[in-house]
Amino acid sequence: MVKKLFSKGYILLILALLYTPILFIVVFSFSGNSRFTFSDGFTLDSYRAIFTSEQTPYLLQALKNTFFIAAVSSVAATILGSIAAIGIYSLKRRSRRVVENINQLPIINSEIVMAVSLMLFFVTFKFPEGYLRLILAHISFCTPYVVLSVMPRLTQMDPNIYEAALDLGANPFRALVTVLIPIISPGILSGFAMAFTLSLDDFIITQLNKGATTGIDTLSTYIYSSQRNAGGLRPFWFAVFSIIIVAIVTFVLIINLKKAKNIDQKEKENEKSA
Repeated sequence: MVKKLFSKGYILLILALLYTPILFIVVFSFSGNSRFTFSDGFTLDSYRAIFTSEQTPYLLQALKNTFFIAAVSSVAATILGSIAAIGIYSLKRRSRRVVENINQLPIINSEIVMAVSLMLFFVTFKFPEGYLRLILAHISFCTPYVVLSVMPRLTQMDPNIYEAALDLGANPFRALVTVLIPIISPGILSGFAMAFTLSLDDFIITQLNKGATTGIDTLSTYIYSSQRNAGGLRPFWFAVFSIIIVAIVTFVLIINLKKAKNIDQKEKENEKSA
């Protein structure tokens, strides 16, 4: 009994440490100030300021840049990572382990090191400043995560299925599209979601590679510059963060509810067939 209470209390403590700060952001988004008090009462001024502030055009442009870069880089990283994972899976065991370890280097490496190395690479080969540098940089650090997401699905797959498709007359491309990709599609979707999230969240690599004169800002770099110039976060930032939190939570809940529904349907079908 004591052990059970201790384990539950430990889990609740960890959840509280993780989610209490997020809850505070949502709560204080209704305070209308940056002092973390409700001296002005409960108000929606922070939410109105998103659309009426003098910073609104810059905020909207930063959001557009963020989603544009994230969308392009995550799609490219998903394609490259999925193809790379299939290629790695086709290697012999020893070669596969070597390439997998090499793939993990950008993940375990410090982000500031990768940001500086990418900056030196772009300067050395004279890549034009702007979106090209940012998209290439985001692709480079997102692709290894896609590979890591797709590889487990490949290792769990029965290799005889692909070979059977070839034996039945399908050419390698058709077998890839109609047999292999549908099997590993959950890993591909997970890799895309991870790449998209990492791109949205990135700050260091974007800050060092966006160029000083381009004027391009993503949400993270704009938050940094706005906070530095204003001497603190403006109240409307709490509203922006709250909207992002609610959107993410809603998206995750929809996915989990859909998965739970599919699991229930499969269990019912198994019970009927049994």
